[in-house]
Amino acid sequence: MASTDSNGAFVEFDRVQKSYDGETLVVKDLNLSLPRGEFLTMLGPSGSGKTTCLMMLAGFETATHGDIRLGGVSINNIPPHKRGIGMVFQNYALFPHMTVAENLSFPLEVRKMGKSEREAKVKRALEMVQMGEFGGRRPAQLSGGQQQRIALARALVFEAELVLMDEPLGALDKQLRERMQFEIKHIADNLGITVVYVTHDQTEALTMSDRVAVFEDGRIQQLAPPDELYEKPQNSFVAQFIGENNTLMGTVTKMEGGIAEVTLDDGEVIDTVPVNVNAVGERTLVSIRPERVEFNKDRLHPDAHTIKAEVLEFIYMGDIYRTRLSVAGNDDFVVKTRNAPDQPRLKPGEMLEIGWRAEDCRALDA
Repeated sequence: MASTDSNGAFVEFDRVQKSYDGETLVVKDLNLSLPRGEFLTMLGPSGSGKTTCLMMLAGFETATHGDIRLGGVSINNIPPHKRGIGMVFQNYALFPHMTVAENLSFPLEVRKMGKSEREAKVKRALEMVQMGEFGGRRPAQLSGGQQQRIALARALVFEAELVLMDEPLGALDKQLRERMQFEIKHIADNLGITVVYVTHDQTEALTMSDRVAVFEDGRIQQLAPPDELYEKPQNSFVAQFIGENNTLMGTVTKMEGGIAEVTLDDGEVIDTVPVNVNAVGERTLVSIRPERVEFNKDRLHPDAHTIKAEVLEFIYMGDIYRTRLSVAGNDDFVVKTRNAPDQPRLKPGEMLEIGWRAEDCRALDA
């Protein structure tokens, strides 16, 4: 049974690096620790290093440098099947010639477990994923969602405390995928297991995780709970990668009292929260989320900044309206407003003033 080490970490990457050719680093000096019971998602574009980190933790890849610890014990030289880690892949990796129960029993047989104990564990794992009736079926007789549940049950069958998931919902259709996100999260919470989950789908990451590590170029760009990641991105990569985001380019013209005044490239002056700027004269990319922008002046704080905009496109999306505007030279400035009786339906060509609070506007690296 893996314990927790003295600093409260259950999983630890300590200055881990990975290179396949001895020159290019795919993972660069990674330091990361997870407490027991956390659901951590590694999120990032293809080639950002997230899957390599997962494979090193599983034991299918070896770190070029640094130490990976589980419960305070280095696992660098422990083979995958002795790490006691459950794995769930996108393609389920179920044996087609075996029944569901045989698929679950197989990893227990490998561990030389007795028949009656195996049967009890298989029964329990199937009940965990609400598939108790399906033990006698073969994978081909199951739907995609059912196969994914069985793959999850197999990862849980030997009572692994750590489960790794690599794009496990990638092959499912949108509706089933969304349902499975909540199911996996509920199972993980109920069992108190630690999960490291890899995806390039931001909605999935925001929905399921306690914390999200955003990867780019072999490094973690930001590690934070989902709301903080979305509301307070630390750099322009994170702001652009997580959710929809409006950007305006400008130059810092004043820094005072925790506010950066930015002169946009079209001459308009706005107040922002300085996040990745330190001095007057620096170029900056200003970030504002689409749902933080207001059309309705009555809803704005008296000190809120307003700016002229032209409506280019107005799209009805059921629960929200999505309006594309031309603002300060940016023709892809998007505002999302909820479908409510007091929200105006706008027409292309209309001119209006929009506004937002300074604290919703972040000056990031250019």
